[in-house]
Amino acid sequence: MKTRRDEARIALAVACVACALAMPAHAQTTPAQGAAPPQADAADETEDDVYVPSEPTSTEQGATRMNEAFAPRDRAQWIRDTRRKAFQDTKWDLQVRSFYLDREKYDDTASEAWALGGSVGFKTGYFRERFAFGATGYTSQKLFGPEDRDGTLLLAPGQEGYTVLGEVYGEFLINEDSRLTLGRRGIDTPYINRNDARMTPNTFQAVLFQGLYGGDEGRPEWRVGGGYFDKIKERNSEDFVSMARDAGAPAGVERGVYALGANFKSGGFSFGAIDYYSDDIINIFYAEGKYGFSLAEKTRLAFTLQYSDQTSVGDDRLRGTDFASDQWGAKAELTQGAALFTAAYTRAGGDTNMQNPWSGYPGFTSVQVEDFNRDGESAWLLRAGYTFPWIKGASVYALYVDGSDPQSPTEYAKDEYNVNFQWAVADGFLQGLLVRLRYSHVRQEGPIEWDLDDFRLMIFYDPPRL
Repeated sequence: MKTRRDEARIALAVACVACALAMPAHAQTTPAQGAAPPQADAADETEDDVYVPSEPTSTEQGATRMNEAFAPRDRAQWIRDTRRKAFQDTKWDLQVRSFYLDREKYDDTASEAWALGGSVGFKTGYFRERFAFGATGYTSQKLFGPEDRDGTLLLAPGQEGYTVLGEVYGEFLINEDSRLTLGRRGIDTPYINRNDARMTPNTFQAVLFQGLYGGDEGRPEWRVGGGYFDKIKERNSEDFVSMARDAGAPAGVERGVYALGANFKSGGFSFGAIDYYSDDIINIFYAEGKYGFSLAEKTRLAFTLQYSDQTSVGDDRLRGTDFASDQWGAKAELTQGAALFTAAYTRAGGDTNMQNPWSGYPGFTSVQVEDFNRDGESAWLLRAGYTFPWIKGASVYALYVDGSDPQSPTEYAKDEYNVNFQWAVADGFLQGLLVRLRYSHVRQEGPIEWDLDDFRLMIFYDPPRL
């Protein structure tokens, strides 16, 4: 039986979608004055406006694929970024966010909050064409948040607002293709990334090398990166803490993470691998390969394989004992005009559940609520998405994941349904506005069937002329 809360939530979602569908038809034909605002999980943008995806994607919010690691999405953006001139080319970034999340959990408890905040930051051009610096501040303040409904990660524990200087860094240009970063900054790789799916992202205290070679005029592209990550600021925190502590190591155990990886891309083929090593804590290896090709003018097919391996190392100070786990996955994507159809499968094994202490999880079946990466668990995903041609910037997708029973006799199979509607206004007086509604229903089997419902409303605004 629907409660008043359920009826109000459905009415809110219907009203927002109806408003978007009622926009005038000229919105799709008016010449663009700038790019669309970023997706909620987009990496830092360095162009005059923001990144507009050239093709639809099924990558889940908060996740990073190997072929997007270490560097901006294309070489042209990388080159433009390296040629800026100090103060004259200093770029300011401002984003206002409002985020509402309501989750009714399996045990009949709930998490609910509504927050207002965002970020403001800058990055200078390169002094003497060699050195630039930047900084970004983030804030999330409570508009609504009962103390007995904590846990949304929109606010600090206790439903408290927070403000933090999340990025302060220097960037050294080694040459046009290579750069070195020192300080506190966001970065995106499969297992260390921003996980920007709440009010503010993860950021890291690190020394990082990045390189982007080739990729223009049809040449093969190499992305390389490596460095040392000492501390992390979690999404809803003001404090930077040891990477080992954030992973769950006992008090007093302080360790960082060494990371090294590369990705090769040529035409429709790409392959990459990265290794994360934290002494006495954990070693994570990840590899991903993709091949895509056109079947017709507006039809494209792509296949992707992934593999993750996680083991304890050294003195096993993460759990006090050794462990090993792995997961592999396969994904097929068919693009047909404005539609994208996806099917994926993952299988986890070993002697413990897979872990993702510093990021969103990169598994193909990791979706809005569940990761489907428990020991012995396999999962199937089916997803369909559509970009509306008559509403510029509007898209919708729905997906279903069917998970099996894991190895543990006290845990049970789960399945999850997601529906997502998004409208990114590309021009007109609302240019820079992003509205996104997400709903998820998770059903857990077992002696007693339990359900979880998760509803999210996100409104982001990026001033187009800043």
